[in-house]
Amino acid sequence: MTEIVLESVEDVAPREALLDLCLGEGRTAKSSERLREGRLPADGLAFAAHGPDGRLAATVRLWNVTAGPGKPALLLGPLAVHPWFRAHGLGGAMMRASIATAQAQGHGAILLVGDAPYYERFGFSAEKTGELWMPGAYDRNRLLALELKAGALDGARGLISPTGTRIAVPSLAELVAGELRRSA
Repeated sequence: MTEIVLESVEDVAPREALLDLCLGEGRTAKSSERLREGRLPADGLAFAAHGPDGRLAATVRLWNVTAGPGKPALLLGPLAVHPWFRAHGLGGAMMRASIATAQAQGHGAILLVGDAPYYERFGFSAEKTGELWMPGAYDRNRLLALELKAGALDGARGLISPTGTRIAVPSLAELVAGELRRSA
């Protein structure tokens, strides 16, 4: 049995390899990536599942965004399951765990870009995304939402924007100063 846990720092590199395997190298060109880059996942909403041998079998993260002005939400993705584990329902288990945790934390809605036939079984639809748009190119029919609180996306209109914690990246001047201190 594969247990779903919060992602650890040791999962980060294997996660990137799993995403490359499952989604291909073009995954970073997607418009959802513009909402994730340079940010940390939402607190307590990055999940990993490990196979019996301890290797990463699946991953999913949720990210803080706004669904237009004044409409806080989460962006789910990407969800990836290693091919060896796809026939075992691990993707569905990852979805249920992430939705339940987001709801328990009090979040109002989750957005994602994905295949409606797969995500409909978790309650996602395009019903409340018609007046929302994302940065860059994307398929409008694949922009889906799930309200965790009734009415959380009522009147949602505008650009979906990132609101989560930024990753602290040192400036070039800080990197040079640090290198100079080390060589002195």
